[in-house]
Amino acid sequence: MDEFEYRGTIRAAQKIRGFAFAPIQERGGGIRVVLALATNALEVHSLPTPSKHALGVPVSSAKVSTLDMYGHPTGIRSVALSSDDSMACTVSKNMAKVWNVANRSCLRSLAVAHSGKSASASYYCLCTAFLPGNTHVVIGTREGHLILMDVASGDTVFTEVNAHDGAIWSLDLHRPTPNQDSMSLVTGSADKSVKYWSIESQKDESRHPMLVHARTLQMSDDVMCVRFSHSTDPTKRLIFVASLDSTIKVFFDDSLKFFLSLYGHKLPVLAFDSSDDDTILASGGADKSIKIWGLDFGDTHRTLYGHEDSITDLKFVRRTHNFFTCSKDKTLRFWDGDRFEQILLLNGHASEVCALAISRTGAFILSGGMDRQVRVWERTKDIVFLDEERERELEDMFDKVDGSRKDENTADVLLKAQKDGEEQLNADDDENDKPQSEAAVKQNILSVSSGDRIMEAIEMADKETKEIAAFRKLQDEKGGDGQRAPNPMMFGMDPPQYLLWVLRSVKSVDLEQSLLVLPLTHVERLMHYLILLLRAGKGAELCAKISVFLIKAHLSQIVANRTMTTPLRELKSLVRQRTTETRDTVGFNIAAMKIIARIANERKNERIDYGEKSMKDIWAGMGLGSDIRGRNEHKKGNK
Repeated sequence: MDEFEYRGTIRAAQKIRGFAFAPIQERGGGIRVVLALATNALEVHSLPTPSKHALGVPVSSAKVSTLDMYGHPTGIRSVALSSDDSMACTVSKNMAKVWNVANRSCLRSLAVAHSGKSASASYYCLCTAFLPGNTHVVIGTREGHLILMDVASGDTVFTEVNAHDGAIWSLDLHRPTPNQDSMSLVTGSADKSVKYWSIESQKDESRHPMLVHARTLQMSDDVMCVRFSHSTDPTKRLIFVASLDSTIKVFFDDSLKFFLSLYGHKLPVLAFDSSDDDTILASGGADKSIKIWGLDFGDTHRTLYGHEDSITDLKFVRRTHNFFTCSKDKTLRFWDGDRFEQILLLNGHASEVCALAISRTGAFILSGGMDRQVRVWERTKDIVFLDEERERELEDMFDKVDGSRKDENTADVLLKAQKDGEEQLNADDDENDKPQSEAAVKQNILSVSSGDRIMEAIEMADKETKEIAAFRKLQDEKGGDGQRAPNPMMFGMDPPQYLLWVLRSVKSVDLEQSLLVLPLTHVERLMHYLILLLRAGKGAELCAKISVFLIKAHLSQIVANRTMTTPLRELKSLVRQRTTETRDTVGFNIAAMKIIARIANERKNERIDYGEKSMKDIWAGMGLGSDIRGRNEHKKGNK
């Protein structure tokens, strides 16, 4: 039996997350304990051996050393790179750290507090940026203060107390142009205002920079983000302001005159950035969507989806239309702003990602989040294949689905849809019959990709139909009889035939799951093309199968849509007519095969002398080839 003797109590400066005994014992039998604190720091404590005259009396520990320079004590809220990409500044609750990007070492830890206050009067940092020259950093706090800190000494050189009446959520620097030496800083706050600050030198011997308020732009809602455009012409430079009303307002920087209002997000915009040529603006918000805007007229080019939670930051790669986004879903994503598609998905953070910074050349990016990590992502020479990246993302998604929820098979989906439709049609009908068997299919990558192919085929068919109608209308007006060239993307087929070709290319085991991917609008269009195919008598069996499945799967939505009544009646009659014709054809062929089998069975033991009978007589004896016999007899009579 082991006995434990109370030795003493060790008290740390912060909450203890873990501890470990040092492998080396001190002289005299003392022990050393390493503590891991909640502030992301390490403390080493020494616990000496009690004296012989005071056995059983607890001893007090002594702190030997502390390792607290590396790492943030709380989540990182903002990341900024110097102009030469050699240093990075990250800020958290009451701490700012300057890092050497090359060797990943911490150069300076800056405690953010007012110089005239005690250490307890710390500020919650929200945003940061390097001033030109990379010797000072400016920090915006939740308390509404602006703080300038010297990177070399770590001292606070200037504090603008109550620069705003609310939290300063965003700030941006306007770099000086060759024709303009003045530098300006813009800040956006929860007090519904955007303020301009000019950067000047203090008049004392230190010559440290200071901030002087220049002008104010009053908004109607809280300001979430503010950015300058990249134009070097002062008359064309714009300023973008995102407010709590889910809109982005664009103003001219020199006169603060209103230019554009970009609306389309359903929830507030949290981050945005413009390309170097100021032709497009990309924005992301709490609605998990990314919108790409044209800055000429304020039109929406495309809406992109991919993140599973709010988008916290967005940055363009210089001299390109490609951009990075980070989100609370712990991921970073790389997007192509010209082709409107995702290029890369970067995983690695253990918690939500709050900020990112991109180097001038795009060779690396920095990301920081609530997991207190600063991650460096470097560009490699490996070639990225978008299809492989998309398949890998789908595989990860299905792996996640397998562990988070129960996969629904086709029978479950149909039963649920049937039950919803029956409840809507007759609330008193209490039918609970379940299918005796289930389809041996499961949603997989192939079924999802097949569903995407079907949706693309429907959209292409709609576009081709509109172009054909426009061409015919133009020909009627001009009185011409020209022929329109077939679409090479559809292999020269007409829209219904091309859609039938795509449906036939889907494997039968994946067809039902592929159809479940289609939204209701595409289902309505698909039924329209099924009617056209059934009118022409093409693919009757496949069209009937798809029609029955879609009606079962979307029964409640179809019943509620009155515009589907007439097409459904026509579809019903066409399916019945074509299936009857197919049944008659199959029955006729089966009867013919039975006759052939009966004749073959009767004559299987009969010996045929090919010397006496020709091939013509053999076929004629079986009751076949009467047309051939008649033509031959006619030729013989003419001779």
